[in-house]
Amino acid sequence: MSRLPLLLPACLLLLAAAAAQAEPAPADPPGISADALKNRSGLPVPRFGSVRSGRVFVRAGPGKQYPVTVVLVRPGLPVEIVHEWNVWRKVRLVDGSTGWVDRAMLSTERTIQIRGGTRTLYARPDRTAPPVWRAQAGVTARITLCEGDWCRVEAEGRAGYLPREEGYGTYPGESIG
Repeated sequence: MSRLPLLLPACLLLLAAAAAQAEPAPADPPGISADALKNRSGLPVPRFGSVRSGRVFVRAGPGKQYPVTVVLVRPGLPVEIVHEWNVWRKVRLVDGSTGWVDRAMLSTERTIQIRGGTRTLYARPDRTAPPVWRAQAGVTARITLCEGDWCRVEAEGRAGYLPREEGYGTYPGESIG
């Protein structure tokens, strides 16, 4: 009986040493494969970008073996890139849905999509400024500048200032341009 307290710690040490030899320490952080770490952009995540092509397949997972869940048919649509896995980017669309897109189908160009109805764009970043045009929900415009609560945008040969919250494609308070 007096040997049991001495043998127990020795057995535990032997078991721990055997387990360490059987399972080498992982080279990458737990849960992340080396393949997933390849081809990362080095850009911050999350971030906004836009669709480069007029036909982009959004997939259920990061690979061509995953089913297509959405087909985007308008170049320039803003997407929020929320994760990177090798050449695949997980994106969030204006409706809140997410899926995976090959990085070759995305651009760093910043765009904004009008949401919530027809919106007035102004000559200056001020609601008392003269209106310059009205854009319907769904119109996509290129962002040339964002400061504070306003973004200067261009679409269809027109330019004007839009209150940031009336579009999808920027973060609150984010400076662009």
